[in-house]
Amino acid sequence: MGIKIGDVSITPIIEIDYPVPASFLLPDATPENLAPDLDWLEPHFVTPGGERLKMIIQAFLVESRGLKIVVDTCVGNDKKRALPAWNELDGPFLQEIRDAGFPREQVDLVVCTHLHIDHVGWNTMKVDGEWVPTFPNARYVMARPEFEYWRDEGEANWGDVFGDSVAPVFEAGLVDLVDCNHQINPELQFFPTPGHTPGHCSIAVSSGSEEGVISGDVMHHPCQCAHPEWCSIADIDREAAIAARRSDSGITVVGTHWASPTAVQIIAHGDVWRTAV
Repeated sequence: MGIKIGDVSITPIIEIDYPVPASFLLPDATPENLAPDLDWLEPHFVTPGGERLKMIIQAFLVESRGLKIVVDTCVGNDKKRALPAWNELDGPFLQEIRDAGFPREQVDLVVCTHLHIDHVGWNTMKVDGEWVPTFPNARYVMARPEFEYWRDEGEANWGDVFGDSVAPVFEAGLVDLVDCNHQINPELQFFPTPGHTPGHCSIAVSSGSEEGVISGDVMHHPCQCAHPEWCSIADIDREAAIAARRSDSGITVVGTHWASPTAVQIIAHGDVWRTAV
């Protein structure tokens, strides 16, 4: 289902869709802790009784000011990954984006909110045993602090993520390293939301009189609107991540890992927030 924010069109392309237990990512999001919020979390965002969190891995195809932009690129095919469910995938991602009007050769920009395993995989594809840029005519936009952190740190627990999905596009001369307030185009702008990773950025969308945010991983699941203190096991700096999750009512959030409906309004919910579908 397409999303419109003013003149900006956002089309989600889902690579993986499966409910997960809280222990997989958000240890505090147990059925008991979710119980007070089930009136607005069910049925879209949790399974009955809050037994599992409905989550997805997806990319966004964004059309803005004549540009074709891919935001985050999922896990990718053929990548050797420690998590069995993500290991050596063989999915139809490239055909799906082509069917949506985004042939890989026509993409102008690839924008990475951060450089985790499930956000950079389709940056590259395997051709004759080598990792080559999937989008050969695109510029790949990455926050400099994020790039430098993972270049030095790596993600050894998951696989050679930087080596197979980031380094090849950098070595091909396709990467633009930018600051965390970079104006992508007149309707899209990075803004810093660190904590999950050191250089994590979300994307502000402003078109006409409408505004929204493509979240990246500042919030993995809508339950974190009501509980910004609930941290992902992957948050590197918990206090910074909690601070980054503080929100404003009335804004449209396009959640990168949120099950359909991916785009929702954030509204007041006591001293915190909830989603309105």
